[in-house]
Amino acid sequence: MKNERDEQFHQFVVSRRAALVRTATLLTAGDAHLAEDLVQSTLTKLYVAWPAFQRADNPDGYVRRALVNALTDERRRWWRRSERPMAEVPDRAAAEHAGDVSDGLRAALRELPPRMRAALVFRYFYDLDVADTADALGCSEGTVKSQTARALDRLRTVLGPNPSLALL
Repeated sequence: MKNERDEQFHQFVVSRRAALVRTATLLTAGDAHLAEDLVQSTLTKLYVAWPAFQRADNPDGYVRRALVNALTDERRRWWRRSERPMAEVPDRAAAEHAGDVSDGLRAALRELPPRMRAALVFRYFYDLDVADTADALGCSEGTVKSQTARALDRLRTVLGPNPSLALL
């Protein structure tokens, strides 16, 4: 038996889940499994905090912040730190919802720390301004600017001369 809250949450999930997975895939630099885990964690937290979410002045910002917090929490897990990355995992699913991000750019994004990557994703993939990105990341606008500049420098170093990065 569903109550009104459950029905509202269900409608939210139906309408927003695909976009959340796409954002999470970008935040994880193409790791579809981790992206699904992040979305599940975020949706669980949103369900618990549904009244607060409904009162939020900026619901989209609330969701973005919850997603970034889930990524940060995931990276802090002890077993994550002891994981060893492998060049190829044979049973890995393809990143279906990563948008039109090239493999080279996705690999370069994967090398960035999570919050630096999140700053780039929100600023350039979702075209958020500095203030909205700072709100999503829970930091100052100056931090967003410095993280973005450092991330772009790292991408330029990894990707080499790339005309599309010169425009950023």
